[in-house]
Amino acid sequence: MFEKLDQINGRYEELEAELARSETLANIDTYKKLAKEYNDLKEIVELYREWKKTDEDIKNTQALFEIEKDEDMKTLIKEELGELQGKKEGLEEKLKEHLLRAHREDVKSMFLEIRAGAGGEEAALFARELFGMYMRFAEKMKWKTEVMSTSLSDLGGIKEIIVLIDSKDAYNMLKYESGVHRVQRVPITEAQGRIHTSTVTVAVLPEPEELEIDINPDDLRIDVFRSSGPGGQHVNTTDSAVRITHIPTGIVVTCQDEKSQHKNKAKALRVLRARLKEKVEAEKEKEISQERKKQVGTGDRSERIRTYNFPQGRITDHRIGLTLYKLQNVLDGDMEDIINPLIAHFQSEALKAG
Repeated sequence: MFEKLDQINGRYEELEAELARSETLANIDTYKKLAKEYNDLKEIVELYREWKKTDEDIKNTQALFEIEKDEDMKTLIKEELGELQGKKEGLEEKLKEHLLRAHREDVKSMFLEIRAGAGGEEAALFARELFGMYMRFAEKMKWKTEVMSTSLSDLGGIKEIIVLIDSKDAYNMLKYESGVHRVQRVPITEAQGRIHTSTVTVAVLPEPEELEIDINPDDLRIDVFRSSGPGGQHVNTTDSAVRITHIPTGIVVTCQDEKSQHKNKAKALRVLRARLKEKVEAEKEKEISQERKKQVGTGDRSERIRTYNFPQGRITDHRIGLTLYKLQNVLDGDMEDIINPLIAHFQSEALKAG
């Protein structure tokens, strides 16, 4: 923990020096960004410096106690030592709370992306159920949601859906949902009554501020086409659907839910910005040691994170070994019993890892 606090203190001092430079003062965007980071670190740095001073006071007082001969004075010094030790322990608790809070990201809104994986139509039908689960939970939490893009299957399942969730709490509660969700059940398309296994991928992406991710218009290829529903049935007779390709990365985003081409383009750009940020973060993650990845998990969407077993009414989160026999309750939006243990686990592991 204290190694991490030393790093934070060092970064705070770097920012202090950087903010005083004339080049920084001349660039308003850079100054705002650095000033925000500086202010975010200020409280924990002040607590840490107070902890260091208290620790030094304890060492000095202990040294004084060892050389003092007068018993009355030794009693007073011992009392002072007890008070300092209590103060130090209180500061340590506050520092732990701050470090855990630092793992909460300041995200005003986020994108929830759900895609059918292996399993064809059955995967698309389960993707629809997962979408319903998250929307019921969002309603329970009083989060504002907006569907950005939808692609339906022939039986009314979901091939892909992107939802914007506008809430400062949503990302920190849902960020551990990213990964492969596996379902085991008898599909409605199965005539023999055999249990099938299908998968759905979920991605939880924070929506970055425009300053965080700068998109060069010259890097974009924008195509427009007619919106269509399942089975190729046209739901719009104008070229309002928009497909944006980010040429340097090959990332493609399609939005067609709005009747206005302008609105679809604006939505697609917001999603693109989030995916570009995710790519940057993934590249940073590669620099972290394999041991660290084992300790805190990567949250990578390629990891199989959870199994929904319908015949037994069982839901299992494989990362923390949690099994609940309340599958229907969870699908109905009662997700706290699975989300809260996940948050507690990953916060604890992150704190241990420093």
